[in-house]
Amino acid sequence: MSDRTVPIEQTGRLVRALRVEVLSGPEAGRELVSRSDSVTVGGADGNDLVLTDKTVSRFHLELRRSAGRILAIDLASTNGTRTGGALLQSGSAVVDPGTVLVLGATSLRVDDGEIVDVGETPARLGDLFGDSAAMRRVMGQASRVAATDVSVLVFGESGTGKELLARAIHDASPRAAEPFVTVDCGAITPSLFASELFGHERGAFTSADRQHIGAFERAQGGTVFLDEIGELPPELQAALLGALERRRIRRVGGKEEIAIDLRLVSATHRDLRALVNSSAFRLDLFYRIAVVTLSVPPLRERPEDIPGLVEHFLLEAGHAGTSRDLFAADAMKRLLGHSWPGNARELRNFVLGTLALGEPANLHTAGAEEGGAAQDPFSRVLDLAYRDAKRVVMDDFERRYVEHLLKKSGGNVRQASREGQMDRSYLMELIKRHRIK
Repeated sequence: MSDRTVPIEQTGRLVRALRVEVLSGPEAGRELVSRSDSVTVGGADGNDLVLTDKTVSRFHLELRRSAGRILAIDLASTNGTRTGGALLQSGSAVVDPGTVLVLGATSLRVDDGEIVDVGETPARLGDLFGDSAAMRRVMGQASRVAATDVSVLVFGESGTGKELLARAIHDASPRAAEPFVTVDCGAITPSLFASELFGHERGAFTSADRQHIGAFERAQGGTVFLDEIGELPPELQAALLGALERRRIRRVGGKEEIAIDLRLVSATHRDLRALVNSSAFRLDLFYRIAVVTLSVPPLRERPEDIPGLVEHFLLEAGHAGTSRDLFAADAMKRLLGHSWPGNARELRNFVLGTLALGEPANLHTAGAEEGGAAQDPFSRVLDLAYRDAKRVVMDDFERRYVEHLLKKSGGNVRQASREGQMDRSYLMELIKRHRIK
């Protein structure tokens, strides 16, 4: 049984639980009833439902409640997940209550559970807020975990507010008075990784003309936020794991070991469980950084938050009026229908641009101009920071490319991987990451 208490589907304080029954396999007869917004199934410790079936991958399947639906997501498993005798060709599928899923030699029935009362959840945490059930779930869990000292992994697309959530956890924790230090793992060259995290002594290498105090030492007593930890290559993962296990570091070129006292919060836009399955991310490091995992939903999955976010961004910019002054009903409708690939950050930039112009700028949807002409793929990200703009464009490219491969192959993942000359497990990871149906 799962002991997590994060709501799944909220109406006030009431949620609909998720039930998973094992029908066949070594754990036949076992039942899991969870209050979490997701349930993971696999052979590794840390899954909500751990199976000893050797044909089941370490992280095999995620079941998630989303907008009243049950979403089954294969985590780039070796043997795949079957329903109705067919593989989940796109890596995920919406399933009805009562659906039987087959994982290797194990079969599961997924069903609705009982309605439970999970208590109050906040509509705001630090600078992160939203009135949707999805965001309230995340902030409720974050507010509870903030009081502890466990390591937290935050998952979400670029622009969803991962760093805001990490900062909110720090500010609500007993370590709030101490430093909050951010490290962008995707921007560190391998040769400078140890120096950035652990520091270096003068003369440690050619350009080391002075002593440098690394992020772990600067964050003593506080929190280190490792952004985009999924970008770390395996050799750097080993160095990070060693420091976390020993709780001691040594500056590059130094002889003295320094004890560290800090809380670790990490973030990624990649699914580390799929990376673990493909051996691209260390399982032992995953266990170390993901004692609790929080998933920040993309803006397209919570459009009900858009009006409140617009009001917030206008207020933040000093606008004395309301959103209706700039966004009439038809304009707001277009905002609600936009996919927002850059998520809340893209919405904020659009609102600020509208405020500067006095009227909404053209809002492109589905990659097309009004009138049908193709949109310049870069125009919508030019106001973003370089790192964020690059990620949005890359995410868009990956999604479109994979959709093309799957359409070309008739939904056959194996054939699509051959067409794209890419590893099947990586293709499955992209399908999962971009929620391609």
